[in-house]
Amino acid sequence: QVQLVETGGGLVQAGGSLRLSCAASGLTFTDYTVGWFRQAPGKEREFVAAVSRGGGSTNYADSVKGRFTISRDYAKDTVHLQMDSLKPEDTAVYYCGASWDWGSKRIIDFGSWGQGTQVTVSS
Repeated sequence: QVQLVETGGGLVQAGGSLRLSCAASGLTFTDYTVGWFRQAPGKEREFVAAVSRGGGSTNYADSVKGRFTISRDYAKDTVHLQMDSLKPEDTAVYYCGASWDWGSKRIIDFGSWGQGTQVTVSS
């Protein structure tokens, strides 16, 4: 059974940092593009960042460019999302998903979603 697990969320003040992690079981993580999405209360889930199979390509939403960094840890078969200079508007549940394709920011192109991890940024 394929399962993704997100960890690392929490409560942080504006301007602070958090690092989220996404681990997988039941699939070879390096066979997939891995993306992070987020969903704030009352809003639709939106794309945040993605990293290619080899880790050489990354993609970011305009709202997080320059503040968030996505990366792969091949030794631990994990994908991280380093979030710096956090803002209250970054508050959301963050999810990771896996995709066979590269370049898409659409939710429909990702699957095997985890349960999410809550990030709350206070002002």
